[in-house]
Amino acid sequence: MPTRRTILKAAALNAAALNAAALATAELAAPFVIPNLSRAAALRTVKLTLPWVAEGSNAYAFVAKANGYWSDAGLDVQISRGYGSVAAAQAVGSKQFDFGLAAASTGIQAASKGLPTVCIANAGYDATMAVAVLGDSPVRKVSDLAGKSLGGTVNSGEYPFLPAFAKSSGLDLSTVKLVTVDPNVRQRILLERKVDAICGFAVSMAPLFVANNTPIRFFPYSKAGLTFYNNALLTRPEVLKAEPDLCKAMAEGIMKAARFCLLQPDEAVKLFLKQVPEAALAANGPKQIATGLGIFRMTMIAAPAKQHGIGWSELDGYGAMTDLVMKYLGGPDDKKPDPASLFTNEFVGGVKLTPDEWTKADQQVKEYRDYFA
Repeated sequence: MPTRRTILKAAALNAAALNAAALATAELAAPFVIPNLSRAAALRTVKLTLPWVAEGSNAYAFVAKANGYWSDAGLDVQISRGYGSVAAAQAVGSKQFDFGLAAASTGIQAASKGLPTVCIANAGYDATMAVAVLGDSPVRKVSDLAGKSLGGTVNSGEYPFLPAFAKSSGLDLSTVKLVTVDPNVRQRILLERKVDAICGFAVSMAPLFVANNTPIRFFPYSKAGLTFYNNALLTRPEVLKAEPDLCKAMAEGIMKAARFCLLQPDEAVKLFLKQVPEAALAANGPKQIATGLGIFRMTMIAAPAKQHGIGWSELDGYGAMTDLVMKYLGGPDDKKPDPASLFTNEFVGGVKLTPDEWTKADQQVKEYRDYFA
């Protein structure tokens, strides 16, 4: 039976292999949207990498482009698919991309390894790391997984924290049969009941189940005290210092798009599908996009955003995330970064919702909150 040490070792080895391949190809990734050449000639080209494929969880980037939030600031932002948040953060740190969307924890990890990045806008207050079971599963609490099977991908961002989640939830992980699976079939093996549960990011897992009209329930890591921010808009410290206007334009574009998604989700889905039409070809494609976007919207509704504005980051949040990253992902040569150096609120706080708008946004995500009840 895998021990916590073997799990973490496997995660590190697999992550290293994946990152090497990803970094070798990321620079060649074709942007999703071919720019309008007649207009782009007068605009500055900026490269942005997603953490993964174009999906509902990152639809706001396409909304920012479609609504002209970036072009109005003189930017032609070319959006490329990613190969995982770790690879995306490293691609920004190694100058392959100007900006990137990646899980906040991976920006911390990259900084600890000598590739400093800085978050200039926060896109969600819960990464939605979770263990998922089918709606009719007899597993009603995490400890019920004892003696059952759990499928996971060792190079997925949540996997290294699985031992901590299990311990905090009263589960002896040695009693669980851990099944290593490819991320492309992770949801499918649960749908086909080949395992009793899977772990991953709910924002990416849920859409397939919803599209197949299959009830799903999640046990969030955050409820076990392992709270991580969702995606962060990352750049390098030298870019932040040398080009603050560029950073401001990028951050404001993302935040305006997030506001649009919170208040007009149906229109946001339409805008996304116009730019990524192949997403509509999948079974119930629009429904999958709407579900991912819905969970993203849920993660944006939090006290810091209500108090300070969309995109705001908290020092305490980064401090807690840094401690967790160093404890479970840190290597012997890694250096713990100063949490205050990992983010800035210089460019956020200007895009807000009124109290009534927050109420409306919250009411519109109730169906997605039910998955985590």
